[in-house]
Amino acid sequence: MLTSVIRYLRLHPSSSRKEIGVGTASAVSDATLKRAIADGISRGYITSTGKGRATVYSLTPQSLVLMTYDLDTYFSKEVDEREIQSGYNFELITDILPQVKIFTDDEMTELESLQSQFKSNVSQLSQVEYDKEMERLGIDLSWKSSQIEGNTYSLLETERLLKELQQAAGKTQAEAMMLLNHKEALKFILQEKDYLNPLSLHRIEDIHSLLVKDLGVARNIRTRRVGITGTNYRPLDNEFQIREALSDACELVNSKTNIFEKALLTLVLISYIQPFEDGNKRTARITSNAILIANDYCPISFRTVDSIDYKKAMLLFYEQNNISAFKKIFIDQFRFAVEQYF
Repeated sequence: MLTSVIRYLRLHPSSSRKEIGVGTASAVSDATLKRAIADGISRGYITSTGKGRATVYSLTPQSLVLMTYDLDTYFSKEVDEREIQSGYNFELITDILPQVKIFTDDEMTELESLQSQFKSNVSQLSQVEYDKEMERLGIDLSWKSSQIEGNTYSLLETERLLKELQQAAGKTQAEAMMLLNHKEALKFILQEKDYLNPLSLHRIEDIHSLLVKDLGVARNIRTRRVGITGTNYRPLDNEFQIREALSDACELVNSKTNIFEKALLTLVLISYIQPFEDGNKRTARITSNAILIANDYCPISFRTVDSIDYKKAMLLFYEQNNISAFKKIFIDQFRFAVEQYF
């Protein structure tokens, strides 16, 4: 019952108990509904305002962003059947996310332990050994990041291309260029570790320019509307609002002291805003890794993430502003990177 209440309030904030009962098509008694709401309040998921019959309920920012979704159930509904926030949420970056603690204490304990393991491992490597491992991670990242965008190069073909500049038979020049651009972007952030510290709109544009070089994609902030396959979420289409949204995202990330929060928020918010004509998720992945690298944290290759799972987690954030599925991917991939490389 509580789950139904939460999902109703996600799209209908400031609702009365009667409205919640009608809206959830609940056949339970008013007493049961009242207990469910009280349970949500005690857990910090729901907040109430007003008194008596004038009481209305809304989700807390923490619940809105972090409540768990069953992705199979969520995506069992076709795109036009899902109840979503179809437009850009102007409150998300400026009002909601600043109030949210992204990682639980247990998650932070695990992440910090993994980071300590990474630092210990790196301290035992020579510069040559470190560079070799970073090259291996970079190949995996270039391959997976491109695969998520539909690139058909295999991992072995990617390695041959990036190491020997040998293009795979039957593949397009654009696919090869996408991979080579990843290599150049990674090389740049390794050489200029502090370039994105602090994060800024213009420097994100610079990373994007490296990633879309010679791919026929317009550089800098887009000036026309874009659509996203598989969702009815519509990103902003006004250039000035896009710039403001991306600047707000940079301000939020820069205000955080937790490096894991910085990296994860960068990863999802650049994709959510869709500031560029194309290459948004690639830019998000490289920029997020740049934050990790700038602070001597282990970068992430995303090598074992399923492309469909990645896209579903991103769609959930587009449609519900919920980061739970993407947070799991981030933690799993950070763990994999620490255990696999270096």
